[in-house]
Amino acid sequence: MKNSLIKLTCTVAVFYFGFDISAQKVKDTLGKEKKIDEVVLIGYGTTRKSDLTGSVAVVGGAELEKAPIANVAQALTGKIAGLTVTTTEGSPDAEINLKVRGGTSISQDNNPLIIVDGFPVGSLNDIPSSIIQNITVLKDASSTAIYGSRGANGVILVTTKAGKAGQVRVTLNGYSGYKFLANEIDVLSPLDYAKWQYEFATLIKDVPSYEKFFGPYSTINKYRDFKGADWQKQIYGNTGTYQNTELGVTGGSSKLNFNINLGHYNAEEIQIGSKFKRDNILLNLKSKVNDKIDLGFTFRYSNQRLNGSGANEQNEVSSADSRLRNSVAYSPIIIPGLVTENPDDAEDGYLVNPLTAIRENDQKQEKKNSVLQGSLGYKIIKNLSFNSNFGVEFNRTSTYRFYGRTTYYAGNVPPVALQGLPSLVYTQRSDDKYRISNVLNYDFKSILGDDHSLKLLIGQEYQRFQRNDKTTVINGFTKAFNFQNALDSSSDVAPQNYLNFYSQDDRLLSFFGRVNYDFKNRYILTATLRADSSSKFTPGNRLGYFPSAALAWKINQENFLQDVSWISLLKMRLSYGQSGNNNIPNGLTTQQFVSPLSGLNYINGVLSYLAPTNILANPNLKWETTTTQNIGLDYEFFKGRISGTLDVYKNNTRDLLVSFPINSGGYEFQFRNIGEVENKGLEGSINFDAIKKKDYGLNFGFNMAFNKNNVVSLGTLNNFDAASNWASTIGTDYQVKVGQPFGLMYGYKNDGRYEVSDFNFANGVYTLKTGVVNSSTIVGAVQPGTMKLKDINGDGKVDISDKSIIGDVNPKFTGGFVLNANVKNFDLSASLNFSVGNDVYNANRVEFTTATSSSPDGQYRNLSTEMADGIRWTNIDPNTGATVTDPTALTALNANTKLWSPFMSRYVLTDWAIEDASFLRLNTLTLGYKFPESLSSKVGLSKIRIYATGFNIFVLTNYSGLDPEVSTRRKTPFTPGVDSSPYPKSRQVVFGFNLNF
Repeated sequence: MKNSLIKLTCTVAVFYFGFDISAQKVKDTLGKEKKIDEVVLIGYGTTRKSDLTGSVAVVGGAELEKAPIANVAQALTGKIAGLTVTTTEGSPDAEINLKVRGGTSISQDNNPLIIVDGFPVGSLNDIPSSIIQNITVLKDASSTAIYGSRGANGVILVTTKAGKAGQVRVTLNGYSGYKFLANEIDVLSPLDYAKWQYEFATLIKDVPSYEKFFGPYSTINKYRDFKGADWQKQIYGNTGTYQNTELGVTGGSSKLNFNINLGHYNAEEIQIGSKFKRDNILLNLKSKVNDKIDLGFTFRYSNQRLNGSGANEQNEVSSADSRLRNSVAYSPIIIPGLVTENPDDAEDGYLVNPLTAIRENDQKQEKKNSVLQGSLGYKIIKNLSFNSNFGVEFNRTSTYRFYGRTTYYAGNVPPVALQGLPSLVYTQRSDDKYRISNVLNYDFKSILGDDHSLKLLIGQEYQRFQRNDKTTVINGFTKAFNFQNALDSSSDVAPQNYLNFYSQDDRLLSFFGRVNYDFKNRYILTATLRADSSSKFTPGNRLGYFPSAALAWKINQENFLQDVSWISLLKMRLSYGQSGNNNIPNGLTTQQFVSPLSGLNYINGVLSYLAPTNILANPNLKWETTTTQNIGLDYEFFKGRISGTLDVYKNNTRDLLVSFPINSGGYEFQFRNIGEVENKGLEGSINFDAIKKKDYGLNFGFNMAFNKNNVVSLGTLNNFDAASNWASTIGTDYQVKVGQPFGLMYGYKNDGRYEVSDFNFANGVYTLKTGVVNSSTIVGAVQPGTMKLKDINGDGKVDISDKSIIGDVNPKFTGGFVLNANVKNFDLSASLNFSVGNDVYNANRVEFTTATSSSPDGQYRNLSTEMADGIRWTNIDPNTGATVTDPTALTALNANTKLWSPFMSRYVLTDWAIEDASFLRLNTLTLGYKFPESLSSKVGLSKIRIYATGFNIFVLTNYSGLDPEVSTRRKTPFTPGVDSSPYPKSRQVVFGFNLNF
């Protein structure tokens, strides 16, 4: 990509088809005034919005449905202060990371607890936005402590649509569209590529290795007008297509109502061979048996099928098989012997043909999820009610992973006799969850009188999680086998390895209570206590107690504001509380054994089919606990025309559950309770109904959040390092350090390049002058044009002791902006989000500007245009091809070049590859027109609306990579914000219409 101060990338077109059929006329309620007494979902109950004492945000289903996208989590982007939504890359199975107020853990998952209709789930990936009634985000401990051990990272409550009494109503929604590659990495032209290959050959003193493919240097101009192969377009330039159809039926009576929703989504992605399908079923039944008994039943099912290599695998065998790498660096000149799809004809040590790499890194994955829930509500006596909920969830994931001959896996993992032949790994994972909760609610309103309101909740909950993993490995297929051949033959071939592993059951027994007190609808107190007992810890450490208390003062109810009519709500909140985290694997307190896929092992000298895992047991593990303090202000002015919130918070997490790297007795990690982390910040939101008239409307919504985290303690350590492992020669490239934020990049500081003046020249040899810093330990032998590094400790040389903090993944602030407007029958809506001050580790910039002499062999690899002719250092006379060694001539040759030579002994991380990834993104933009009712009624319709919607319209950023929102090395939270061979993101524009019958 070309460098520029501001990069503006515009959208290309996508077709969208949508329709909405209903069996009864429905009045358009767009623009209806919000009520401050609307009911808001909280833990195990509801409350009036005006009575909230905690930090809570709500997004309605109507707002989510404005963006017809496959993953509802993306629709939350930029809409809630303090909630950061990051789509890690562009594939259909890419993870979408959610963080509430920066997260609390440094080595474990920081995603919030997600609860759908009372049942905890792993993600929002399989829930379409069309079935959602609303989403509530709980951010402070006053709100989350009722969830105890699972609420430390915040809680997201999802309510699906329920049936409504009345006439049966049918809705049918459908759309189809196209996806296009949003961006690509610009690479050298065929002529420049040939020039660099010649120079590389001269540097390794092997010019014949150039001439056998490209011919003599004297003929190099034949590539001047040569049209090179655009491998990125061939691999990722597919026009993605997708279709979505949803059918909904709702209705019933006062005794029984129902909601049924069926959905089907089918997509072919921008990467060739990449496909994604999803089917959804939702059934909600509610029955009022009599005045005392209410019954409910929910069934939710999803089936996701993924074909193709998809996102970067977090459990990869090697990063060498990353698909984008081959697409960028493969030769743009089609030369027999250099460019081939036949591995037998390929040059040893060279990259794999991008088309071959796609075919030989293939997979088929199916995920089935079923949730069944039942509920019983019983009014025991006046003001005393009992609610019981029971639910089960079954997750089944099966994956066929194919490794062709050219993959790192096939060449290194199987037994020696079978290496270099195709392999198939079949994995099956089963997750079963069971939950039962019982809650008693008592309202003392008939006892205390009008000035007092007291509500008491007590409850019990039991959850059980079971997991089974099966892995079957078949190596040594016939070398000509492709993925389909291997699948067809898998049942006829005996596997070399089979693993059937049952994880220890994860059980959680909880008791909890909450008190809500209100005096004169003016002073409000909420207090909660939850006790959790987790089987993940030994008996002495199983119990965790998580209390919270919150106060709220409705200032607008005071006498001195009674006559101030423009203040609808002015409420101050103060809260303090604790929540826990036990989000670690099961069985860490005792040593676990598995049947290794590599064969037999020895335990205490005895031959065994079992072997210890690489994780050392720790029987002393205990709860990680987060203490939250929050001061907030809620306001609504001018009858709701202006409304919003302001919160200041401080979260302190101690006894961190850390996956600590060790090197002892063959073990690689041990989970420990180490240290303390602090997050503190300020967040606010404002909504402004600027114009609110019959034919005109204009509404703005804006939110912003500042969060600063700090590693307070690491126990007896001051710091420790971590490695992203995108390239093994990089070594550790992140550091966790006391007194600093979490997410620090760790490497060398770039000092430009070595100039001719840094050397003495005699007898054709350049020798570094005394007093000039020597970087050869890191970059290899130095000569004019070699990358130069800074000597941090001042010892005259650069080595590992000169590594320092060179970047910080944490933004200074984030936020979003939403606009809704209407003029007559036209409507306009837009959603933007932004991030300021965060760094991204652009590993692509390192890789595609470096040609290593070995490991990997950099010969014949293309480079990005950052190393174009005239920018990079050169030693070659462009007219003759002769190597220039004379100091004066070499200085003149590079007078206008800016960067060092790409030729290096290995990849080196410097601050040059750490970039400010601040951005402003227009996520969605919709323009619609509603036909007058006088016209729509003539064709038997109550509503006709046409519209155009764009997704990921543009990004304003200085970041030079494909997209500033990226994180590809996410297996461990220690290494966030790495941009290494991602699956590129796409853009869309949608055209559609809505019909109501």
